[in-house]
Amino acid sequence: MGDYTPHQKKIIERYYEHRDGIMLSKLADIVSDLYLADTDAKLNRLWGRAEKAMQALKVPDSTRDHILTTRKPDLLARHLRGWLDEANG
Repeated sequence: MGDYTPHQKKIIERYYEHRDGIMLSKLADIVSDLYLADTDAKLNRLWGRAEKAMQALKVPDSTRDHILTTRKPDLLARHLRGWLDEANG
């Protein structure tokens, strides 16, 4: 892990241990922002961020493509609810 202090190494390890939870939280924020977006430019940026978050979560390509093609925040929200339920077991 390079020249990190033990404290920094612990922070980095915890980030990767909780990465899925962090990505799910970011995706939840994006869903909220999608509902509030008032310009096409904002919507495009948010859908780009949603795509990256879904890639990080390893969402299957077919599901991710369907969500991104329809660009419906409620569809993303429904999937997100399911992913959160799975994560919380």
